[in-house]
Amino acid sequence: MDQESREKQLKLTPNQAKLKAQQFCAYQERAQQEVRNKLYNWGLYTNEVEEIIADLITDNFLNEERFAYAFTSGKFNIKAWGKLKIKQQLKQKMVSPRLIKEALENIDSDAYYSKLEMLLEKKAILLKENDPFKRKNKLAQYAAGKGYESDLIFDILNNNNL
Repeated sequence: MDQESREKQLKLTPNQAKLKAQQFCAYQERAQQEVRNKLYNWGLYTNEVEEIIADLITDNFLNEERFAYAFTSGKFNIKAWGKLKIKQQLKQKMVSPRLIKEALENIDSDAYYSKLEMLLEKKAILLKENDPFKRKNKLAQYAAGKGYESDLIFDILNNNNL
Protein backbone atom coordinates (compact mmCIF):
# COMPACT_ATOMS: atom_id res chain seq x y z
CA MET A 1 0.00 0.00 0.00
CA ASP A 2 1.45 3.39 -1.00
CA GLN A 3 1.75 6.50 1.16
CA GLU A 4 -1.33 8.21 -0.25
CA SER A 5 -3.72 5.30 0.25
CA ARG A 6 -2.40 4.84 3.83
CA GLU A 7 -3.15 8.51 4.49
CA LYS A 8 -6.64 8.16 2.98
CA GLN A 9 -7.43 5.49 5.58
CA LEU A 10 -6.02 7.66 8.35
CA LYS A 11 -8.76 9.50 10.20
CA LEU A 12 -7.22 11.95 12.62
CA THR A 13 -8.82 14.08 15.29
CA PRO A 14 -8.37 17.84 14.77
CA ASN A 15 -5.74 17.92 17.55
CA GLN A 16 -3.77 15.03 16.05
CA ALA A 17 -4.01 16.62 12.63
CA LYS A 18 -2.81 19.98 13.95
CA LEU A 19 0.28 18.39 15.55
CA LYS A 20 1.01 16.42 12.40
CA ALA A 21 0.52 19.53 10.26
CA GLN A 22 2.93 21.47 12.50
CA GLN A 23 5.58 18.79 11.92
CA PHE A 24 4.79 18.82 8.18
CA CYS A 25 5.32 22.61 8.06
CA ALA A 26 8.38 22.58 10.34
CA TYR A 27 10.16 20.14 8.01
CA GLN A 28 10.10 22.59 5.09
CA GLU A 29 8.19 25.65 3.89
CA ARG A 30 4.74 24.73 2.58
CA ALA A 31 2.05 26.42 0.54
CA GLN A 32 -1.33 26.77 2.26
CA GLN A 33 -2.92 24.59 -0.40
CA GLU A 34 -0.44 21.74 0.22
CA VAL A 35 -1.33 21.75 3.93
CA ARG A 36 -5.04 22.10 3.19
CA ASN A 37 -4.89 19.03 0.90
CA LYS A 38 -3.05 17.03 3.58
CA LEU A 39 -5.66 17.93 6.18
CA TYR A 40 -8.49 16.82 3.89
CA ASN A 41 -6.59 13.56 3.24
CA TRP A 42 -6.52 13.01 6.99
CA GLY A 43 -10.31 13.07 7.05
CA LEU A 44 -11.00 16.52 8.44
CA TYR A 45 -13.96 18.71 7.55
CA THR A 46 -13.78 22.15 5.97
CA ASN A 47 -14.36 24.14 9.18
CA GLU A 48 -11.68 22.07 11.01
CA VAL A 49 -9.23 22.46 8.12
CA GLU A 50 -9.65 26.23 7.95
CA GLU A 51 -9.33 26.55 11.74
CA ILE A 52 -6.07 24.55 11.72
CA ILE A 53 -4.74 26.60 8.78
CA ALA A 54 -5.51 29.81 10.71
CA ASP A 55 -3.74 28.42 13.81
CA LEU A 56 -0.69 27.40 11.75
CA ILE A 57 -0.48 30.92 10.30
CA THR A 58 -0.89 32.52 13.74
CA ASP A 59 1.81 30.25 15.21
CA ASN A 60 4.05 31.08 12.22
CA PHE A 61 4.29 27.47 10.98
CA LEU A 62 2.70 28.55 7.74
CA ASN A 63 3.65 31.70 5.87
CA GLU A 64 2.76 31.99 2.20
CA GLU A 65 5.24 34.81 1.57
CA ARG A 66 8.10 32.87 3.14
CA PHE A 67 7.09 29.84 1.08
CA ALA A 68 7.02 31.81 -2.20
CA TYR A 69 10.49 33.27 -1.59
CA ALA A 70 11.99 29.93 -0.48
CA PHE A 71 10.43 28.04 -3.41
CA THR A 72 11.58 30.63 -5.94
CA SER A 73 15.08 30.80 -4.54
CA GLY A 74 15.45 27.01 -4.37
CA LYS A 75 14.15 26.29 -7.84
CA PHE A 76 16.30 29.03 -9.36
CA ASN A 77 19.54 28.35 -7.46
CA ILE A 78 19.40 24.57 -7.26
CA LYS A 79 17.34 23.42 -10.25
CA ALA A 80 18.21 26.38 -12.50
CA TRP A 81 14.57 26.95 -13.42
CA GLY A 82 13.54 30.09 -15.25
CA LYS A 83 10.89 32.53 -14.09
CA LEU A 84 8.17 31.12 -16.34
CA LYS A 85 8.43 27.63 -14.87
CA ILE A 86 8.66 28.92 -11.30
CA LYS A 87 5.61 31.12 -11.87
CA GLN A 88 3.63 28.20 -13.30
CA GLN A 89 4.48 25.97 -10.33
CA LEU A 90 3.60 28.67 -7.79
CA LYS A 91 0.26 29.23 -9.56
CA GLN A 92 -0.37 25.48 -9.35
CA LYS A 93 0.23 25.70 -5.60
CA MET A 94 -2.37 28.50 -5.53
CA VAL A 95 0.02 31.19 -4.32
CA SER A 96 -1.40 34.68 -4.83
CA PRO A 97 -0.31 36.56 -7.97
CA ARG A 98 1.07 39.41 -5.81
CA LEU A 99 3.38 37.05 -3.92
CA ILE A 100 4.46 35.31 -7.12
CA LYS A 101 5.37 38.68 -8.63
CA GLU A 102 7.31 39.76 -5.53
CA ALA A 103 9.20 36.47 -5.25
CA LEU A 104 10.21 36.56 -8.94
CA GLU A 105 11.33 40.19 -8.66
CA ASN A 106 13.62 39.05 -5.86
CA ILE A 107 15.78 37.12 -8.38
CA ASP A 108 18.83 39.19 -9.30
CA SER A 109 18.66 39.94 -13.05
CA ASP A 110 22.42 39.60 -13.58
CA ALA A 111 22.47 36.24 -11.79
CA TYR A 112 19.44 35.18 -13.86
CA TYR A 113 21.14 36.06 -17.14
CA SER A 114 24.40 34.36 -16.05
CA LYS A 115 22.55 31.20 -14.98
CA LEU A 116 20.86 30.96 -18.39
CA GLU A 117 24.16 31.59 -20.15
CA MET A 118 25.89 28.88 -18.13
CA LEU A 119 23.00 26.47 -18.74
CA LEU A 120 23.21 27.00 -22.51
CA GLU A 121 27.00 26.66 -22.54
CA LYS A 122 26.86 23.37 -20.64
CA LYS A 123 24.15 22.01 -22.93
CA ALA A 124 26.04 23.17 -26.05
CA ILE A 125 29.05 21.06 -25.02
CA LEU A 126 26.85 17.96 -24.78
CA LEU A 127 25.06 18.48 -28.11
CA LYS A 128 26.20 16.33 -31.01
CA GLU A 129 24.26 18.34 -33.62
CA ASN A 130 26.47 20.06 -36.23
CA ASP A 131 23.85 21.94 -38.28
CA PRO A 132 23.94 25.47 -36.72
CA PHE A 133 20.20 26.08 -37.22
CA LYS A 134 19.15 22.76 -35.63
CA ARG A 135 21.73 23.25 -32.89
CA LYS A 136 20.39 26.70 -31.98
CA ASN A 137 16.84 25.34 -32.07
CA LYS A 138 17.69 22.46 -29.71
CA LEU A 139 19.40 24.82 -27.28
CA ALA A 140 16.44 27.21 -27.38
CA GLN A 141 13.99 24.35 -26.75
CA TYR A 142 16.06 23.13 -23.83
CA ALA A 143 16.17 26.57 -22.18
CA ALA A 144 12.47 27.16 -22.84
CA GLY A 145 11.72 23.82 -21.18
CA LYS A 146 13.58 25.06 -18.11
CA GLY A 147 11.24 28.06 -18.06
CA TYR A 148 13.38 30.87 -19.50
CA GLU A 149 11.97 33.65 -21.66
CA SER A 150 12.60 33.32 -25.41
CA ASP A 151 13.93 36.88 -25.83
CA LEU A 152 16.69 36.18 -23.29
CA ILE A 153 17.43 32.77 -24.81
CA PHE A 154 17.87 34.16 -28.32
CA ASP A 155 19.80 37.15 -27.03
CA ILE A 156 22.39 34.75 -25.58
CA LEU A 157 22.30 32.36 -28.55
CA ASN A 158 22.82 35.21 -31.04
CA ASN A 159 25.62 36.90 -29.06
CA ASN A 160 27.57 33.77 -28.12
CA ASN A 161 28.98 31.15 -30.42
CA LEU A 162 27.07 28.16 -29.10
